[in-house]
Order: sequence, then structure tokens, then C-alpha cells
Amino acid sequence: MHIKVRGGSVASGEPSLCTMCRYATVIKGRSLREEIVECSQLADGHGRITFPVTHCTKYVHRNHPSLYEMESIAWVLRTDASRRHIGFVRSRDLEPGERFVLPGDDD
Repeated sequence: MHIKVRGGSVASGEPSLCTMCRYATVIKGRSLREEIVECSQLADGHGRITFPVTHCTKYVHRNHPSLYEMESIAWVLRTDASRRHIGFVRSRDLEPGERFVLPGDDD
């Protein structure tokens, strides 16, 4: 019988989350022991990590686009009540003040 415990000890040999995190700067030397990891989410951007990280609440995979990147390529649905026109507009075609909608805007 095989029992799997979730949240138990981590298997050794797994890579650190920092190697693929958007906020980490990883510097490696010639040997496996030569590695410096700096996390920009810790201590005003100067948080040195001295151990392999297995869980982090600030982890964001570096291949996932940021909110700003997603908003810059998004199509925006706009309505013009005076001309009775509804349609999609590329965000890059909008004025700078119209590009990003803040939470709670009720326009």
C-alpha cells in the first residue's frame, strides 16, 4: 500500500523555486556550491536566499506575463452612446488615460 502525505517533507534533489521565479536573480559559479540568489520581493529588493526554496507565497513563474503585459496586448470593449457604437479597440490605440482601468471605476 502506497500512502502519499501532502505538505510533508520535500524530496531531495528538487530544484529551488527561485530558479524559475520572475522576482529572483540567480547567479551561478563554476561549481554547484557557487550560487547567489537575490529576491526582489524581500527586504526592499535585497533579500538573499541561502537555501533551496520549496514553497513561496510571492512566487511568479518567469514565463507568465505580468498584469501590465497582459493589459498592453488586450482588446478593450468600448461603447459610444452618442453614436450608438459598440466595439473592440486595441489597447495601444487608446489614449494613455484610457488604457488602464483601476479597480472600482464605475464609468
